[in-house]
Amino acid sequence: MKINTKPLPGMMELLPEEQLEFNRIMAIIQKNYEKFGFTPIDTPVIERTETLLAKAGGETEKQIYRFSKGDNDLSLRFDLTVPTARFVAENFGQLQFPFKRSQIGKVYRGERAQRGRFREFYQCDIDVIGRDKLSISYDAEVIAVIYNIFRELNFGDFTLRINNRNITSGLIEGLGLTEKSAEIMALIDRAEKISTEEFSEQLTDLNLGEKSQIISDFIRISGSAEDVICELKNLSQKIKNQQFEKGIEELSEVSELLKMMGVEEKYFKLDMLIVRGLDYYTGTVFETNLNNFKEIGSVSSGGRYDNLSEYYSKEELPGVGASIGLTRLFWCLRDLGLLKFSKRSTAEFLIVPMSKNELQKSFEIAGELRKEGKNTEVLLEDFTMKKSFKFADKRGVKYTLVIGEKEISENSFIFKDMETGEKLELAEILKK
Repeated sequence: MKINTKPLPGMMELLPEEQLEFNRIMAIIQKNYEKFGFTPIDTPVIERTETLLAKAGGETEKQIYRFSKGDNDLSLRFDLTVPTARFVAENFGQLQFPFKRSQIGKVYRGERAQRGRFREFYQCDIDVIGRDKLSISYDAEVIAVIYNIFRELNFGDFTLRINNRNITSGLIEGLGLTEKSAEIMALIDRAEKISTEEFSEQLTDLNLGEKSQIISDFIRISGSAEDVICELKNLSQKIKNQQFEKGIEELSEVSELLKMMGVEEKYFKLDMLIVRGLDYYTGTVFETNLNNFKEIGSVSSGGRYDNLSEYYSKEELPGVGASIGLTRLFWCLRDLGLLKFSKRSTAEFLIVPMSKNELQKSFEIAGELRKEGKNTEVLLEDFTMKKSFKFADKRGVKYTLVIGEKEISENSFIFKDMETGEKLELAEILKK
């Protein structure tokens, strides 16, 4: 019986050259997280089911991978936020607040596998968690981190689309439409996925009367950050709602802070269409789009929440966070042909002993190179000279050294640059 070797649906598996590019992107993300002082943590992939479902239910419960081991009801984590909430509650007395955490790891969701959507995927998260209170400056900092990452990744122009949930919630409350808040929020959230006509029709179906026009005008507010804030302040004169005014104030402050942090205004805009569907967001919300590839959708998102660990701790722990869905981002960029996969190796140097007699010297030289921080591989197969160089070329190493009897007797070890053909002595290599 032949065993099916294909990975399960919804599981991404990469060839070595693809994996190297994936790892390069991940390293850039991790590096920028640490640049801003975020501390890495690593929570377990398996959690108690009751822990994971404390903050979620409904669709989430249907999507989790759940199993029993003995008397334990266990599940694979479906995101990194809930385990972080548990982690903070468990280690509260040993953490310094505000606690800045980063985590890059796999999560699992048993949803229908489709193009660009996976059941096993990497999330790259950061959160800042405060005790009792948390400065809004961290809202801007989290967005600034994402800005720096996508500038360095250089996937083309991008836009950080920023809003504040208090604005949208305050508008709905100010219009006296609180009982229809969920429906209005959901409609605004999908406004870009449907035509203008469909949006108008669905808005009409909510029976909001003349207030429908106010909502339609509201989501179309655009322009520079100053222009948007000005229009919102004008609207606040009609709405007269404290939550709405609070949202404007916070959004204005985040905008100014971003400029102070070096985020160029051409890379962000204040956008009333951004509401984020998740209910736990309570203030700043944002999404990131690649301008030339809007079909991908959001490549990073996040926002402010009032109390991260409300189900796990009596302490009030407000926070703000951001997430990059790395697996989906990578797959989409690869699918669009935007990633370059070159012949690369983790080793820069390849040493080829021509027989067992040269092994000891090969290992000695490899050891010298590694001590100098140079990644080095020794070819341990019995290849011919021609096959060895062919292997080196396909492997993607930069320098190759062949060691035979002559090299050892003359104590002469010459590396060949596989790209230029240049020859370098071992001593020259060690000096670099």
